[in-house]
Formats: sequence, structure tokens, C-alpha cells
Amino acid sequence: MHRAYIVRTSALIVSLTLSLAGSWMFAGFIAADGSSALDWVRVTLFFASSFWLVWGGITGLLGVMTTFPAARLVGRPKGLTAILIPVHNEDPVATFSRVAAMNRSLTLLGIADRFHFAVLSDSTSLEVAAAEAVWFERLLREFNGEPRLFYRRRERNTGKKAGNIQDFMVRSGGAYDYALILDADSLMDGATIADMACRMDADERLGLLQTVPQVIHAKSLFGRLMQFSSAYLAPYFARGSELMAGNEGPYWGHNAIVRVPAFAACCGLPELSGKPPSGGHILSHDYVEAALLARGDWKVQLAPELGGSFEEGPENLVEYAKRDRRWCQGNLQHRRILLAPGLRLWSRFIFVQGIMAYLASPLWLLLVATSILATALPDRGLRGSEAGIWMLAVAVGTTLLLPKLLILIRNALTGQNAGAGGTLRATLSVLGEIVLSTLLAPLLLCFQSRAVFQVLFGMDGGWPATKRSEGEIGVDDAFAASWWIMLFAGMVVAITLTYSPRLLPWLLPVAIPALVAPLLISWTSRSTNKLLLFRTPVELNTPAIVTTQEQIFARWTATEGDERSQFPIDGTSYVRV
Repeated sequence: MHRAYIVRTSALIVSLTLSLAGSWMFAGFIAADGSSALDWVRVTLFFASSFWLVWGGITGLLGVMTTFPAARLVGRPKGLTAILIPVHNEDPVATFSRVAAMNRSLTLLGIADRFHFAVLSDSTSLEVAAAEAVWFERLLREFNGEPRLFYRRRERNTGKKAGNIQDFMVRSGGAYDYALILDADSLMDGATIADMACRMDADERLGLLQTVPQVIHAKSLFGRLMQFSSAYLAPYFARGSELMAGNEGPYWGHNAIVRVPAFAACCGLPELSGKPPSGGHILSHDYVEAALLARGDWKVQLAPELGGSFEEGPENLVEYAKRDRRWCQGNLQHRRILLAPGLRLWSRFIFVQGIMAYLASPLWLLLVATSILATALPDRGLRGSEAGIWMLAVAVGTTLLLPKLLILIRNALTGQNAGAGGTLRATLSVLGEIVLSTLLAPLLLCFQSRAVFQVLFGMDGGWPATKRSEGEIGVDDAFAASWWIMLFAGMVVAITLTYSPRLLPWLLPVAIPALVAPLLISWTSRSTNKLLLFRTPVELNTPAIVTTQEQIFARWTATEGDERSQFPIDGTSYVRV
């Protein structure tokens, strides 16, 4: 932990220094002939927003400048692990085919007897629940009668996913040493699962170990953008987070293993007083559970060096925004937990960081609004030299782009670009990621700002089922989802032209993507299977676990109409064969 304290402190000092310097420069540009209260508001907004940009950039730089720990050899775990798969109105064919693939991978390693699978259904659709029963029986045949598979469906999904896991811990957790918590779309290689269990065996104070999942099976331009980022960029940012977190690392709610006694003793979640969205069950439960484990003096570690951890992601911006709406509500609930007794200082900082990840969007909008207002007033607004303003813009751009470019250079020097199709293709992919991310950023800013205002005004977003297979969106549907973004952008441009025309050149890079939001959403949702960019190692050299799952899924899908079962669905009990 001593190293983590040094890294945290250094990163904090650098982030504060750079953001304060940028704010001082900004203040000099807008208040060259005297300042006003409005100017100080703008400087404060700039500092609050830019600090988190710098902090994110520093995190990426830390990952680029350090080496990853060496991978470990697979051994035979001593402890017994339950692999938990919570589902909520998901496609059971896809979900259960992943279970079958993971079981086969463990069987080939000769360690399947150390792992049980538990499919924990919270499905509210009777049609989906009936299909789960059908495919559960099909899954039993894949296990050849081995008594290592459980299924249960709750009639009341109290506490959402966290409550689902807690229900298992209360009913059956005592039978297991560890629990590998997955999502319905999670897929993990048997060697990775074994490695995680062996690490728990080797360190009796290790309470949670989190992997960094890579997105797979993306087909649309938006999905492939996320897939490339998760494979090419995310491991380095995760490595930077690991260095700062030490033994107080993050938990993202899936693709992580926990020590059952520690989790059961520490992670009972409170139900916040009041009604949702601020009260009720905590939606972003994972951050809270990590904080509670750290409070209990258990190690919570991140392992970005571990491969073989996969998930699927949304295929278009609209589905992403729906999921992000839930995360926003959950993260803003953390403001009520900040002062909870006994939490580590770093855990409180992570709560603040998660809150600011969403508050930053409306803060940027407020900065734009106050800048328009300031330039509309006599003798106010942008009054510094144009060169100075451009210097500030370049500094902000460098903060965002430098980590990505350094990752590209490092991968070129180490040969890692081979997994992206070579250095030339990797370079074009990184540049494409930068361009697309820049175009989509104003839309995400608007969706996140709306989510924040909805939460603050008491609108509960709930926990809608994820539609990962939802792909291409027509322009009409995209317009229905984003017309308000176009309207808002048009109003801002009109007001700027009328009262602050000098600000328009700085506003257009943000306004133009917002004005064509439906076209961007529809275009990025289209299938791009023939696109040569955004290649990942999984595509170029498909891991055996991914191939196995795809083959099982294809075989099951081909015989889906023939599957019939009278398998009963018990709303409370576990079923074991």
C-alpha cells in the first residue's frame, strides 16, 4: 500500500497543479481588463471540469509508463467456487451456451470439480422464464449429469442484482469458499477462472479480485469502437487505476471473484431512506461493496494483466445511454454514502470520482452557458489574445489525446500492435477512435446531462433489461431518441449568433455533431463486419473459449424449435441434479 499512497499523492499533486495552471490561464484570457462575479463562476466551472480530465489522463499515462505483472501458471484450486450468473429477462440460449462453454473449458483442464454453476434468475417475463426452464434442461445434458449446476428463479427480485447475489449468499453461500460473479453476457476462459481461484487460495486476506473484461461479438460501428477501446486502450488505464488503488481497488459488479465469508460479512447493503432515484436500493452497488470490503480490512485488487475475461456491449448509442442512465442514478446515490463511518479515504474519493463522472457533463454545459452570457455583456467575454486561447485549447486536447498516442507508440515498440492488425492499421484505428469519440462526445454529454437533471428532479430510471442484441437503428427511431438534442443545439447556436457571435467558432465543434445527432446515431449503429479498422486480438486469433461458445450457440440455435421441456419453475428453491 505504501507504493499506492505515493502514486495517489503524486497523481493528485500533478492533476491539481495542471488544472490550477489551466484555470489561471483561462482567468487571464477572460478577465484581462478586470474580473466580475460571472468570470469567477466560469473559472470555477473550468477548474471543476478540467481537473477530472487531467486526472483521467494521468491515470492513462501511469499505465503506459509501467510494466504489467507477469501472468501466473494455472494450478488446481483448493477452495470450492460458485460461479454465479444473475439473469434478468435475458436470452437464455446465449446465456446458457456461455455456461456450457466455461464448463467445458474447466473440464479440459481437469478442475471442473472445484467449480459449481448457479444461474440466478430474476426474470419477470413469464415467456423468458419458461424458456429458461427449457434451456436449463438442455444445459444439464451438456454437464452429462454432473451435480454441479443449479438454477433458481425469484418471484420477487428485491434489491435487483445485488439482492439476487445476496439471496444466494444467505441461502447457499456457506457451502463455498469463493464466488465468481458474472453478468449474463460474461464469458471467461477456464485458465483465467482457475488463476483467480488460486490467487484467492494463496492470499487469505484477498477479499475480491477484479479482471478487466474485453468486449466481444460487436458488429456495429459503435460496438466495434467500444470493442477496440476495451482491448487496446482500457488495459493501460486499468493498470494506472491499479497502481493508485493498491489493495483498495475497484469492483465493477461482474467478472470478479470474491471470498464468500468476507463478502457475506461486509457487504450487506443498506436500503437508503426515501424513494428512488435518491433513495431505495443502491443501483451502483459494486463500488459500495468494494468500499465495505476495504473497510473490513480485506484486500480488493484489480488484475489488468489477466486475459481471458470477456463481455458483450450495446450496439448503438441509444442502448448505451439507457444503461448509462442507470449508472448515473446509482453513482449519484453515492453522495448519501460519502460520510458513512469507517470508510477508507480512497473509497470516499472513488465515490466523488464516480459522482463527478456524471456531474462533469452539466458542468461543461454550464460553462458554455455562462460563456455565452459573458460574451453577450458589454466589454466581457473572450478578451485574451487569440494565441493564448489556442494554447489553452491545445493543452486540453493534449490531455485527452496524449495517453492514447503513447499507448500506440508503446504497442508499436513492444509488438502488441500485431493484435490490432499491425502498426499501420493500429494507427488508423486509434485515429478513428479519436475522431468518432470526438463526434459522439457532445451526444453523450447531452444524454448524461439529461440523466443528471432527471435524477435531481426525482425521476426514477429503474433497472431496465439490457438489450445487447439491439443493433441497427433507423433515422426515424434515432430522431425520436435525440430530437431534443438537435433542438437544444439549434437554440444554443441561435442565441450565440444573436448575442455572442465571437464565441461561435469555439462552439461549432460541439454544436455540429449535436445538430446531426440522428444521423450519427443511425450511422454508427450499422453493421461494419467488413471494416478493416478496430481489429482486436480476439478477432485475429480467436481464443478457444470464444470459439467453443460460438459453436455451442450455433448448434443450440439450429435446434431451438425442437427443445421442449416440462421442467418446473420454482420461485424460491434451488434445483440441483
